[in-house]
Amino acid sequence: MNDRTEDAQLLPLQRMHLDLIDSYDEELEMAIDDGDDAQDAEARALRRLYFRELFRLQGELVKLQDWVVAQRQKVVILFEGRDAAGKGGVIKRITQRLNPRVCRVAALPAPNDRERTQWYFQRYVSHLPAAGEIVLFDRSWYNRAGVERVMGFCTDDEVEEFFRTVPEFEKMLARSGITLIKYWFSITDDEQHARFLNRIHDPLKQWKLSPMDLESRRRWEDYTRAKEAMLDRTHIPEAPWWVVQAVDKKRARLNCIAHLLSQFDYHEVPHDPIALPARVRHADYIRHPVPEEMIVPELY
Repeated sequence: MNDRTEDAQLLPLQRMHLDLIDSYDEELEMAIDDGDDAQDAEARALRRLYFRELFRLQGELVKLQDWVVAQRQKVVILFEGRDAAGKGGVIKRITQRLNPRVCRVAALPAPNDRERTQWYFQRYVSHLPAAGEIVLFDRSWYNRAGVERVMGFCTDDEVEEFFRTVPEFEKMLARSGITLIKYWFSITDDEQHARFLNRIHDPLKQWKLSPMDLESRRRWEDYTRAKEAMLDRTHIPEAPWWVVQAVDKKRARLNCIAHLLSQFDYHEVPHDPIALPARVRHADYIRHPVPEEMIVPELY
């Protein structure tokens, strides 16, 4: 085997290794990095910088969450982009430290037979926030302008009606007091190709691939034309589109979260000091032992 063949085989393996590390929980990533001699000093320094910034921004997200609750704000954030663009990764980092009763994710499946007969926006409306809530849509009503249009799941007339209706729908949301922020995650053709290969060869990620994802790869140019039309016809002052450059996943996460925070004039909400009460003890209290057969085996 010549050197060029070895390099061609080694690079995909290195990429898979780095992507696997990146998929771990953040604290575990830090522990791995501290003991990974295979990475050079510059790479370790960049990863430490990433974690420091991520944790700082997540601290600000907690402040934003408290402000949203205190001010009874209603916030909707849409995440759109090609398959494997990194939407799920940034959503995970946004919600990781937040209260799920305040900040929740709406990731709707394909509509069922009944929903297909409803007003197109109807199934999304039930997921909109009440006062003091943040809702993150992992894909949204823009499915009609993207996957449904490209895959032929709707007619040209339905697409045109969507483009006529969606600006008015989003203006209605704004008038109702909802802050709507829309992100498009942008990756290159080569980057999507590499990420799809990683999912194919990583058993922990194969569940992310569907026949629809594979077909979307073949129809890259159709998706590009659909995206361009969507951004052109639905970029309105009340709900503008923001494009996140997402080839570098870590930079994309930090940039998106920093930009999201910049969209609010929030401040830290003061909290009363928390005092842990003393545990009440009773002389007649007896703790009964748990039956041995109910104990989970301690394998670790």
